[in-house]
Amino acid sequence: MTKHEALKKYFGHSEFRPAQEQVIDALLSGRDVMGIMPTGAGKSVCFQIPALLLQGATIVISPLISLMKDQVAGLRQSNIPAVFINSSLSAEEYDEALKRVISGYYKIVYVAPERLESGDFIDFAEQANISLVAVDEAHCVSQWGQDFRPSYLRIIKFIERLKARPIIGAFTATATDDVKADILRLLRLHDPLSLTTGFDRPNLYFGVERPKNKQARFYELIEERSNLNGVVYCSTRKGVDAVCGELQRRGFSVSRYHAGLEPEERRINQDMFLGGDISVMVATNAFGMGIDKPDVRYVIHYNMPKNLENYYQEAGRAGRDREPAECVLLFSEDDIKTAEFLTKGSQKNTELTVREQKMVHRLDERRLDKMIRYCEVDSCLRAYILKYFGEKASGYCGNCSNCLKKSFFSRLLKRN
Repeated sequence: MTKHEALKKYFGHSEFRPAQEQVIDALLSGRDVMGIMPTGAGKSVCFQIPALLLQGATIVISPLISLMKDQVAGLRQSNIPAVFINSSLSAEEYDEALKRVISGYYKIVYVAPERLESGDFIDFAEQANISLVAVDEAHCVSQWGQDFRPSYLRIIKFIERLKARPIIGAFTATATDDVKADILRLLRLHDPLSLTTGFDRPNLYFGVERPKNKQARFYELIEERSNLNGVVYCSTRKGVDAVCGELQRRGFSVSRYHAGLEPEERRINQDMFLGGDISVMVATNAFGMGIDKPDVRYVIHYNMPKNLENYYQEAGRAGRDREPAECVLLFSEDDIKTAEFLTKGSQKNTELTVREQKMVHRLDERRLDKMIRYCEVDSCLRAYILKYFGEKASGYCGNCSNCLKKSFFSRLLKRN
């Protein structure tokens, strides 16, 4: 089977998206890859197709159990033999899954990074034929990254215990130059294809509003988009519950998603949104990773996120079908206080030294400052985002609230 045949058979597409084919060719040729591909660029296909065509199994390292389940469910619907290994499996299911990987039945195995330290899993991996290790959300390996997880640092130790070094693919949606350097160094990529597809999403409108009455403006925005699918992000679970409850009282087709809900409720609510039974999902940042709903026409941030990495990833869930979509952030001074509280209140990582914890906290504060600056700047919002991620920008995009405001006043002055 060729890569194009696999793309058509399992994913229903006739052509690859930009950069996908280049990444797939590199992995199939045995070359390591570092792919920085924004939300909606099709990262998963870049390692799933090589997984189907290479001889052995592919281990995909993923940070969230819910993400693993969603990915595996989607692959199985496409008749791709995939499995996840995590704490939700019984001992019998766990043993059976590993046997099926060794036998060659399962081609793709999703695991959390912590699983790589398990003695049973290491014993399995030493017996199995593992041809590819795909590290999803690879920015988690870097202390410069917004979601640093020490368990990602131990991925390379696991790889070095295997009987033969597999190809390594590292993928993430957002990474600054410092994070990219850490990914290359800490995962010890060999002469990798290092590819950044570009962070610009021209179909997305970016807007920041500072309304006197945030609630009133928010409900106005939702009312104006009542026939469209959208996601609303709030900083806290309490905020999600309040906003969702009020929208329900106003008669909107809406549900909620956050880590405080029972897993079954989260699953049902997510399925309703993906299936079109509801049109609005109100959520914390627990929602969205791996969610592939192409027709989300808007993402509204009711509160300012803690950093631009999170903001751009969450906003990027709009317009995955490449049709026009809106990303609007409603900003208030109270958002700064909430973000500072959440940053200071982040659970301390006991695996870090006191010095490392202080460094991570300083980086979090620096990222928050950049996020606040985004909300207050009067220049092109798109250019601000692109420059943050190390890309050149013209300084005028014509599709953000600041550029459109300047364009309006420019036309007004010409008339007068």
